[in-house]
Amino acid sequence: MDTMRDRFAPVVSRLLDEDPRVAVVLAEIGKDGFEDARHRHPDRVINVGIREQLLVGAGAGLALTGMRPVVHTFASFLVERPFEQVKLDLGHQDVGAVLVSAAASFDWPAGGFTHMAPGDVALLDTLDGWTVHVPGHPDEAETLLRHAVGPGGNKADKVYVRLSVQANERGLPVDGARFLTVREGRGGVVVAVGPLLDAVLAATEGLDVTVLYATTVRPFDAAALRRATEAAGAEVVLVEPYLAGTSTAAANDALADVPHRVLGLGVGRRELRRYGTVEEHVSAHGLDAGSLRERITGFLGAAAVHVR
Repeated sequence: MDTMRDRFAPVVSRLLDEDPRVAVVLAEIGKDGFEDARHRHPDRVINVGIREQLLVGAGAGLALTGMRPVVHTFASFLVERPFEQVKLDLGHQDVGAVLVSAAASFDWPAGGFTHMAPGDVALLDTLDGWTVHVPGHPDEAETLLRHAVGPGGNKADKVYVRLSVQANERGLPVDGARFLTVREGRGGVVVAVGPLLDAVLAATEGLDVTVLYATTVRPFDAAALRRATEAAGAEVVLVEPYLAGTSTAAANDALADVPHRVLGLGVGRRELRRYGTVEEHVSAHGLDAGSLRERITGFLGAAAVHVR
């Protein structure tokens, strides 16, 4: 199976051909994938070099002229390093862009902590008006990229698309807005985000729980969570492929008028200095199926453990 990032350049190259508003801004990373598109559209495929603050600033400048910029590099260099430009050049000036990241939380362990960004979604959460897509499969990444860029993408929309080498076995029909109900039960609700769906389904096999699948986490689909808790009870576990607890406030807000409990599972704050492999990071953060089952059943208790 190809990766989400394998889809990125071909999809956006087609969008460049289809829509004269679309431009791509790169900072060396990923430039080879746009070589053909650069020859066709030399004024709309821009490589600023290893200058990530300029990367975002150039995208904002294009947006001010009415273009729809797609801005791409590793998550740590796209959200964390140029955060002031994301905040001011895009947010303060009220213009939009599609930020597309690679490397996710720990997709390239050999790159070290400089190339890891488990706090990216939490950091964007400090800003107003961002849509955040977290696809769990290359097919979903393609759908969400097209949704973010156009023709439905408004030039003022600020969108973050978080690509990962981790992926579920199959893609689902995502729409860029709503959570999907993948499994129904009565002993609690587990929200699986993006590439963690397969692990969550394995972890909850035989348990009496509802599993919701989220690939668009901002705006948070409060209505879907409320509907699920009406049947399954207001005990919620969020399983996210980035910083643990990132969406607990959103879930609490969705259920503010009913008694409820929320557990946020995800990447821990502690830096793992022996970088190892992706699989070792997954296990160390308790995001493998066995660890998730233990933590989910420990939180939800007897109601969930009742085998369907």
